[in-house]
Amino acid sequence: MSEHVDLQALAQEAVTYAFPLYEMARMRAATSPQRVDAAGAAPAPQRWCNVFTHARRLLGPGRSRVVTPNNDTLYTNAWLDLRDGPLVIDVPDTAGRYYVLGLLDFYTNPFAHLGLRRTGTAARSFLVTPPGWHGELPAGLDAEGAHVRAPTPWVWVIGRILVDGPGDLEAVHALQDGIVVRSLADWRAGVAPRPVPFDPAFDAKAPLDADGFARQVNAALRDNPPPSDEAALVARFADAGIGPQAPPLDAARRQALQQALDAVLGRLRQGAERIGANGWTQPPLVEGTFGDDCEGRARVALKYIGMLESGEAMYPLAWHDDRGRPLDGAHRYRLRFPPGQLPPVDAFWSITMYDARDYMLVDNPIDRYAIGDRTPGLQPDADGGLTLHIQHAPPDAPSARANWLPAPAGGFYLCLRAYVPRPDMLHGRYALPPLRRIDDLETPA
Repeated sequence: MSEHVDLQALAQEAVTYAFPLYEMARMRAATSPQRVDAAGAAPAPQRWCNVFTHARRLLGPGRSRVVTPNNDTLYTNAWLDLRDGPLVIDVPDTAGRYYVLGLLDFYTNPFAHLGLRRTGTAARSFLVTPPGWHGELPAGLDAEGAHVRAPTPWVWVIGRILVDGPGDLEAVHALQDGIVVRSLADWRAGVAPRPVPFDPAFDAKAPLDADGFARQVNAALRDNPPPSDEAALVARFADAGIGPQAPPLDAARRQALQQALDAVLGRLRQGAERIGANGWTQPPLVEGTFGDDCEGRARVALKYIGMLESGEAMYPLAWHDDRGRPLDGAHRYRLRFPPGQLPPVDAFWSITMYDARDYMLVDNPIDRYAIGDRTPGLQPDADGGLTLHIQHAPPDAPSARANWLPAPAGGFYLCLRAYVPRPDMLHGRYALPPLRRIDDLETPA
């Protein structure tokens, strides 16, 4: 160990930097499709990559492995291994329907977005190339926006396709089936997609400890070297047992790393979000990379992994009412949008309810997990505004029940999803209305 190293401080810095790599390894093991043989057994390697899998139902309580999931779109998922060369993604014509394929590098940077906002909705093919690739672009893949340069050899693609209710599912399933990935050679030859087996080498049921963290992160660093301007930073972490060539932990590093994990994750869970005047916290603007904001990147990896860049979607959160009190199902709340003051977006918006204990959707008697501009039957106010009713028990008035977003009995938080936000929202000129708690003495709605 180098002289004069503050091992505990260095371990905390290393954990903050490397935690997104751990989460990506965990999510790769949890969300890549299982490899099963004809007898139903799982041979080694146990998983598939370079293949899209599709969620066929909108997420509800207990149906998600990702925290703060959405209830507006169907997810489409693929893990791409570019170590053997470029891959081609084909997408069908969605005829103007909103979709996005968000590409994350292994450090969780949302480096590319394919879909309505950036590349349109016509049928297209996209070439995804590994770091350092300098081959000639094939005909058909040399159009503007068709070449996607990946910062790391492993890439997570999280697709979202808008669904307008249960009757729309069949049409969306057909679109999902048209999203495929192939090697460049197979694409040129017209060969059908061929998934690739791999071993995630991750026991998702194992508790997070120093040895497991170091093992996963160090393997990820070997497969996904940091950008050149971060190489010196990562080299420093070797003294804390973190690095592509780091040996197994000794007792001192194991203790320091375990203490760092406990301290850093505790800090990240508490969060450092600034509560706005109306009770909403505004997320930082993300434009394809978190840059040197390792703390922010780690917090997003813990709470909101898979987040799109801000120009694609913004996610203001409300954990408190307009007086700074934590949101709780023991109380009733109103959220009123004055006339002409609905969230300014070019795609759609929704507000989703989550349980504060596990960051997941909340079971409720009307199976409504989000409310927004596509919710059928919403009742406008007399002046043309819109009031949403957020509470555990159903409101008494029929008009209020039409605008009801059910809350759990205990603590909760809200996420407003604004897809393709307009400049006023993107740059903070639009203020969400206050979330007001209704006094218990008020006559119930």
